[in-house]
Amino acid sequence: MPAIYSRCGKSGVLLPKVSLGFWHNFGDDAPFERSRAITRFAFDHGITHFDFANNYGVPAGSAELTMGRLMDEDFRPYRDELFISTKAGYGMWDGPYGDWGSRKYLISSLDQSLQRMHLEYVDLFYSHRYDPNTPIEETLQALVDIVRSGKALYVGISNWPLEPLKAATQYLRERDVPLLIYQGRLNMLNREPIEQGILDFCREEGIGFIAYSPLAQGLLTDRYLDGIPADSRMAKEHFLKSDRRTPELLEYLHQLEAKAQASNRSIAQEALNWVLDQPGVTSVLVGASSVEQLKNNINTIIS
Repeated sequence: MPAIYSRCGKSGVLLPKVSLGFWHNFGDDAPFERSRAITRFAFDHGITHFDFANNYGVPAGSAELTMGRLMDEDFRPYRDELFISTKAGYGMWDGPYGDWGSRKYLISSLDQSLQRMHLEYVDLFYSHRYDPNTPIEETLQALVDIVRSGKALYVGISNWPLEPLKAATQYLRERDVPLLIYQGRLNMLNREPIEQGILDFCREEGIGFIAYSPLAQGLLTDRYLDGIPADSRMAKEHFLKSDRRTPELLEYLHQLEAKAQASNRSIAQEALNWVLDQPGVTSVLVGASSVEQLKNNINTIIS
């Protein structure tokens, strides 16, 4: 059952329409065998892009440690069939050098990520957020030098505002390290990359776009239609607060459910296809807490 791939901007890179994100469910708080089963299923169904950040997992860094074990036990023979990305930009360790966008932080963080994942290089390294207090040239030159050092093949930007994104695009292009992709939050409840002109800019400049949180951390599914399950992300009141489950949201979800059923889809499948239908979107990042969940979400896309 082969995946459907999209060209990433004007580059030579092809990414699967659905990529696997390791933000949740792949750290020390998750059984390794479950993480292995999800990752194997993804790869066997053409999902070749695995997305990390230095602080993914509980505790921070543990998702990359899981990938290191998976590389040693399962994926080493298939390294050249994988497209592995990671990021730095949010808080990772104490002290003045473990956060934001300094050259020291970005390069040190990538070195640590490579050690955790047992890799010589990543395919893609992102600046995870814009740092208004560090000269933009410092952050961008670090990305350039990371590629020239061989520690990453491509660079990306995530969560940057439009104007700094424009400056970064020009700076990187002038140094022959063109920006491959922009990663931003995009879903039916949050359309900021469209409203702010970021998606249009990426399409015009030949930059790929990958959407994270396409299901709004589970809001755009049937999971919360009838309450808050005890084992759900919302029940933990951490990344997803229970006050997001408003009467307005439930009304919207019931409308979306009716539309999805008319297309023989689930709410999640409808939401994923909506993102992928936006001009300029290369791929969507989905997480998974089980093989069955991943299978259901990608059923109408990977076929």
